[in-house]
Order: sequence, then C-alpha cells, then structure tokens
Amino acid sequence: MRSYTIIAPAKINLYLEIISDRPDGYHELAMILQSIALADEINLRSISSEKIQLNCNHPQVPTNESNLAYKAAALMARQFPEALTKYGGVEITINKHIPVAAGLAGGSTNAAAVLMGIDLLWGLGLTKSELEELGATLGSDVPFCVAGGTVIATGRGDQLSSLTGLDNIYIVLAKYRSLEVSTAWAYKTYRQEFSSSYLRETENLSARAAAVHSREIVKAILNKNSIEIAKKLHNDLERVVLPAYPQVLKLRELFATQEGVLGTMMSGSGPAVFALLESKQQAEAVKLKMRDAIPDEDLELFVSRTITHGIQVRSST
Repeated sequence: MRSYTIIAPAKINLYLEIISDRPDGYHELAMILQSIALADEINLRSISSEKIQLNCNHPQVPTNESNLAYKAAALMARQFPEALTKYGGVEITINKHIPVAAGLAGGSTNAAAVLMGIDLLWGLGLTKSELEELGATLGSDVPFCVAGGTVIATGRGDQLSSLTGLDNIYIVLAKYRSLEVSTAWAYKTYRQEFSSSYLRETENLSARAAAVHSREIVKAILNKNSIEIAKKLHNDLERVVLPAYPQVLKLRELFATQEGVLGTMMSGSGPAVFALLESKQQAEAVKLKMRDAIPDEDLELFVSRTITHGIQVRSST
C-alpha cells in the first residue's frame, strides 16, 4: 500500500484586524499570516477498506469525526467517490508537535496535509488552488495552510494574496498546556464590546480590506525589515483576550522586557504568545530566561523561525 508523509507547519498572525460582521455569521477580516518551522508530521497510508482511520500521539486530540483532519478525509471521500472505491480508504497518523488549541492553526494545517496526502494517494492531480477551495469549506485557516509563506488574508480569512516570503526571523513561542481560549468566544466577545466600530457600509468593505496592502507592516515585510515588522504587529483580539486571561498578558509583558526581543504579540485568538528576534542564539537565550522567570511545568516554550512555504511532502513509499 502507498503512503506519504506530509510536514504541516504552524502559523502565526502578524496582523489581525476585525472590520465588520458578515452575513454568514463570520467576521470580515484583514490579516497577515505567516508560516513557521514548528510543524506536525502527518502520515497517510492507503488501506483496503473504504474507511477513514485516524491516530494521534497527543491525548487531547480527538481521533473521531470531530477532528478537522478526519473531516478533510471525509470531504475527499464525498467529492471523489470513484477514487475511494478504486484506491480504498486511508489511515492517518498525526504526530503532534504544534501546541493544541493555541491559535497556531494546528488543526487547520493537519486538515490541509490530509487534503494534499489524499490527492497524492488517489492520483487526483489537484492544483494548489483547488486544494485551497476544498480547504475553505473546512475552515478559514485551511486555505492558508495549503499555500503557506507570508500571506495577506481577507474575507473570513480565505481570500489570499501572497507576499514576499519571510525566512529566518526567529521566534519564541509560549503557551500554557492547560489554558485554552475559545475562538468563538473571542470573536463573540469582541462583537459585544466593539461592534460600534464595525464598518457598516457594505460597499466600502472591499476598499477597507484592500487597505491592508498599504499598511506599514506590509512595506516592512516587502523590505524584509524585521525591526519594523515587529513594531507594527497588531491583533484586535488582544483587546478581549488579554483582560480576561492574565496569564496570557503576563507572557506578553515578560517577553517585552527580554533583551533582543523586537516585538511580541498573541497569535490569533490565543492563548499562544510569540516574540520576534533576529537570531537563533537570541531566541534560545530568551527561551531560557522565560523558563527561569516562570518555572511552571505547564508552560510550553518553543524556538522556531519563519519559513516561506506551507505543507510539504517529506517522503513517499
């Protein structure tokens, strides 16, 4: 039986602006998304039965129909029933390295990897755009996880425009294992507290979303100026998450005091917080200082870096 191993990178938000409500219940967003080297490893193997089997090495990750990777496989089975009959089902094994429920798109990148892996197993020959379209039906971050790199995302996060890729800006990530922030809660609370600032004129939505292309942070990205990028980090959801979760606020404040840190911010709806640095040596030093300052075994700390790609095939047999 054929098998593929896919590397599925995490993402951070460099910019997240909430513009307005959408008729579909989502929010109209303007974001800059960035792939990082921290990644899960997804193995997909053909099996003789027309079933989906899901395994994972992380006890908090469900292995049933509620898992986004499972949903991705089920979507492919529905879309391509003849291929399912011809090639059989799939066994998916997820080796988790990305923290769970952290605002780092761990579930979405796993789903993107499954879409790519099944496309390869079944010889479908789908384009990246077609995989992104399928991914958009699963979740807002999935299309980006297919594309990867450095991307402006508008709409509900599924309309993508690639930027010059950022590589080798170093990152320290911090996340409490036991702490989770509901994405739905974060957006709902933001709506309750700040909807008065939402754009009301629908005809201006596209112009407002397009304005992200001229933001100072985009100019800094195009110039690969890590110092200026760090100065322009922005996340609207910090306005509701930081007051409600003092542990997240403390991580952000502590990062900001560390030597070598160019900038720090919460990623997505959290609770992961990241700091940007210019070198791996600086990042490793900050990781050690954070560990000394917060000697809590519940706190996970990672050193990573920005990369210019999304999901990739590591090997095939």
